Amino acid sequence: MLTLSVMQRFSRALLRSTPLLLLLAALLAPACRSFGARSSKQPNVVLILADDLGWGELGCYGQTKIQTPALDALARQGVRFTQAYSGAPVCAPSRCSLLTGMHTGHSAIRDNKELEPEGQEPLPAGIPTLAELLHARGYATAAIGKWGLGPPGSVGDPLRRGFDHFFGYNCQRAAHTYYPEWLYRDRTRVALPGNDPQKSSGASYSPDLMREEALEFVRKNADRPFFLYYATTVPHVALQVPEDSLREYAGKFPEKPYDGKRGYTAHATPRAAYAAMITRLDHDVGVLLAELDKLGLAEDTLFVFTSDNGPTYAGGVDAKFFDSTAGLRGLKGELYEGGIREPLIVRWPGHTQAGRVENTPCAGWDLMPTLAAACGAHVPEGLDGVNLVPLFEGGAPPPRDFLYWETADMGGWQAVRMGDWKAVRRNLKKNIPGPIEVYDLAQDPDEMRDVSMQHPDIAKRARAAFATRTTSPIAEWNFTPAK
Repeated sequence: MLTLSVMQRFSRALLRSTPLLLLLAALLAPACRSFGARSSKQPNVVLILADDLGWGELGCYGQTKIQTPALDALARQGVRFTQAYSGAPVCAPSRCSLLTGMHTGHSAIRDNKELEPEGQEPLPAGIPTLAELLHARGYATAAIGKWGLGPPGSVGDPLRRGFDHFFGYNCQRAAHTYYPEWLYRDRTRVALPGNDPQKSSGASYSPDLMREEALEFVRKNADRPFFLYYATTVPHVALQVPEDSLREYAGKFPEKPYDGKRGYTAHATPRAAYAAMITRLDHDVGVLLAELDKLGLAEDTLFVFTSDNGPTYAGGVDAKFFDSTAGLRGLKGELYEGGIREPLIVRWPGHTQAGRVENTPCAGWDLMPTLAAACGAHVPEGLDGVNLVPLFEGGAPPPRDFLYWETADMGGWQAVRMGDWKAVRRNLKKNIPGPIEVYDLAQDPDEMRDVSMQHPDIAKRARAAFATRTTSPIAEWNFTPAK
């Protein structure tokens, strides 16, 4: 990257040259801006979405037992958000929210509805996705990893939702093994000989294949703007990881073999396996970052890392041992903080200041309008998400009244965050829903003290926010909030 002084010397030299070079100097001058010179080209976008990664499972968020050096370095180079949330506490609705900019009170996909023989409820036609907006802006687009928003050939097929290329698992259910018999390349099944989904080993470890596919996409499109949506399946169970990674944690933790009775495959050293999976994911992120450097693309790439929901309770995962939620209450499927509070790290050279910590609450549905705006794409009206680009650059938080979530899981929940106040209502599948719980996150971030009796005004505000939801045209479960 040219520094300001080099640019100035270059411009002075041009002034002694021909009129044509004078014009070139005038065109170069606007490149000198805050945080040094930066390119005026459209930024590339790399959006990495982890699967069931807890808020406290990275070193830069306080983790001490699992090594994540690449992501810790990324946080030092960019902005680390401390109050970022996923769009939902489970997979499909969270991904729908992220790609469409709508929270689960307005989005189409609100639960993990399964289809046979494979796939999930398709994202309906006519709902713009981030990929569609960037594709219209001239971006090469790829979705690599887990999809979960519609079977091949359906209206929710990634190739019909703005992506030029897809590689990975179309169906979330198929992604419950890291040694599948096949993966999709676009709409074609690619056989993976030597893999047995019932075992913890095989010839082809799917995250390795996805990493290489991502690298190839970046290399192939290095001379044009690209959007890489890298939805890794790590660290979602099953507990499966190659031996070279497992050895890094051999003997480091007290272990009790997992017998497979809480779902997925058994494992002799489940804690070591889980830690190794996250460290291997971190390594893959580091490899991708290194490739961007090698290709000279790092300065022109907006790099985002986050997760789809909180850590799981199943498959032998020991969230308590790893303090996976960093003390927050709740796990995957719940709307307490531990189920939806997520890591969010953003590095955008020339826009983000290295090492900054941002405490403003934001959510997965903000990424769609944010990334679209950063790329100069059209941002549709009526979205729940807001443009966070000013926040990336250290500006004032965008105004909003509240953040909203709902889920059909675990009896049906609603939650809303209004400033430091958080309200939760459970048991919505019953005829009489549970009371509105109120928590002051500034004083009680772990949500241990329900203060609804002391603050009826907050409960009233929450009830009004809950009532702003609309009915999804396709959701398997809908409800009418009690007044």
